[in-house]
Amino acid sequence: MFSGIVEEAAPVVKLEKEKDNLHITMKCSFVSELNIDQSISHNGVCLTVVKKEGDTYTVTAIKETLEKTNLGLLKPGDKVNLERSTRLDGRLDGHIVQGHVDQTAVCTEVKEAGGSWYYTFEYEPLRDDYLTVEKGSVAVNGVSLTVVNSMPKSFQVAIIPYTWEVTNFHQIKVGSVVNIEFDILGKYIAKILRQQLGKD
Repeated sequence: MFSGIVEEAAPVVKLEKEKDNLHITMKCSFVSELNIDQSISHNGVCLTVVKKEGDTYTVTAIKETLEKTNLGLLKPGDKVNLERSTRLDGRLDGHIVQGHVDQTAVCTEVKEAGGSWYYTFEYEPLRDDYLTVEKGSVAVNGVSLTVVNSMPKSFQVAIIPYTWEVTNFHQIKVGSVVNIEFDILGKYIAKILRQQLGKD
């Protein structure tokens, strides 16, 4: 379980294909604190640490993960948003993020707004409960954000300078593919309503 508060945007050091799997080696400031089998969110995708070596660690993404997220598009040097799992004795500063990406979206506009930025993302909903609501929560590349201008197949988020610098939002431009995790509470409510209406 995560909160969507990114600890670090860290670079990809090496990518290694093995059959349908992709081994992703990362370098970050807290490698010495990691344990094998530990869960870390990578652009919003929960992956398990399988190896540590010096100041790097490695995780493995399987075929399904590569097909449903943007991890298969990574190149050495790309920055990836990292977050370790939430501590039960800590504050939930973002929102409940499972690390289970629902689908990808494409950035269609980046608009500067007096020191901040508005990013617009479009997506083709894969399910009818994959939706956003005005002022609701959404995770974009693992970053907990508030939705503005919610539309049936698109939404905007406002990015402050701190978030722009600390996360990989400074790499996102028009045409960039991002990972989206919709609000788990909203998905449950949508499913309950479908069941009550006999649509599920």
